[in-house]
Amino acid sequence: MSEFLDVCQDVVKAAGQVLMDRLGRVNVRAKGRADLVTEADFASQELIRRTILAAFPNHDVLGEEDDGVTEATPRHSDYRWIVDPLDGTTNYVHQVPHFGVSVALEYRGELLVGAVYNPATDECFSAAAGEGAFFNGKPMRTSQVVGLADALAAVGFPNVVTQQSPDLRLFLAALDSCQAIRRSGSAALNLCYVAAGRFDVAWSFCTKVWDVAAGILIVREAGGIVTSTHGDDFRLDEPYYFAAATPDLYAELQALAARAGL
Repeated sequence: MSEFLDVCQDVVKAAGQVLMDRLGRVNVRAKGRADLVTEADFASQELIRRTILAAFPNHDVLGEEDDGVTEATPRHSDYRWIVDPLDGTTNYVHQVPHFGVSVALEYRGELLVGAVYNPATDECFSAAAGEGAFFNGKPMRTSQVVGLADALAAVGFPNVVTQQSPDLRLFLAALDSCQAIRRSGSAALNLCYVAAGRFDVAWSFCTKVWDVAAGILIVREAGGIVTSTHGDDFRLDEPYYFAAATPDLYAELQALAARAGL
């Protein structure tokens, strides 16, 4: 496990340097409406892939920028690295210093290690299953907030938001219940901030597995609760989540979602 975590932490930091080297001088194109990608995304992912396969040549790598590859792509190994080479691309393009590299390793559906690195702030969040969560190498825990009235929440919206988007419906319901709500532009960092006690709850009905795989493990290992948006066990093949710092806070979030008809 320690070897897996060492590679995970080293590679997110190396990829983060790739992003910083290109910050402010990238060409941008749209993958879809309000869905941006840059050559920095591809350069970061290529470095990650090369590094992982050099260390573990028989493992699989699933990256966001793999053309035509999805969560359902047939696998050749029980070990699969899940890679988001640049989470928060819109922030990155506008030079907002809130973006990161996210890498996780899963074995037969179980997350083993994960790391998320924000190179703009030099903050690395990491975890190994059963061994706790860490912020720049020091143990971290979720907050002890138990009520939404005292909670700072984080929400992620889809690229194209409609009035029926479940994220928006829960956001509107939460406006009167939470102390405040933030839309940060990075699902990976939203989860890490829950783990670090900066945010108290977070949710998203629109994430992909590479957005959240590392962050899900980090929240759990920091003492938080993560489930699917249906309230059952979180599944990598349906990566929509509710995350909360404490059981009481999670119960309130679930009740709020039910009142919103979700």
